[in-house]
Amino acid sequence: MASEPIRRAGLLVIAAFFVVAGVGFAQEPVVGVADPESLFTDANPKLNANKQAALHIMKDLLQCNHWDEADKWLTARYVQHNPNVASGREGVVKFFGTRPKTPTCDKLTTKIVAVLADGDLVTVVIPREQKDPRDPSKTYTTTWFDMWRFVDGKADEHWDPATKPIR
Repeated sequence: MASEPIRRAGLLVIAAFFVVAGVGFAQEPVVGVADPESLFTDANPKLNANKQAALHIMKDLLQCNHWDEADKWLTARYVQHNPNVASGREGVVKFFGTRPKTPTCDKLTTKIVAVLADGDLVTVVIPREQKDPRDPSKTYTTTWFDMWRFVDGKADEHWDPATKPIR
């Protein structure tokens, strides 16, 4: 029998799939909401704290590349399930840390479709634009997700649908 965190992670991935599949099934463009930061709040104090930490990861780390502040939002252990990035905060900082830092980071500008939270898990659903493999002059939208498990206000584990690149 799966442990409770794994069961909840599975349920959150299934919920994210239905958000993704529901948006993509009609072949309509996937678009983010007008105010993405509004999705990172919750009436439940624990869920709100976890969503706020996810907001800082999205904005301060992933958008603005302030990886020198990673210790505020990621545990040292940070288990990584992306096959391209090493586990541990140091491995993630090494992977992302060479990107140019944005001097100001006041507002999340990344497009966000949905933010789902359950217990210690937060999933962020993001639109992605891809080249059409049948016609490289065209693009289409699809979705991406990042899911984190939080411990004491910091992300301790991460999942996304990344695959190893074809070489």
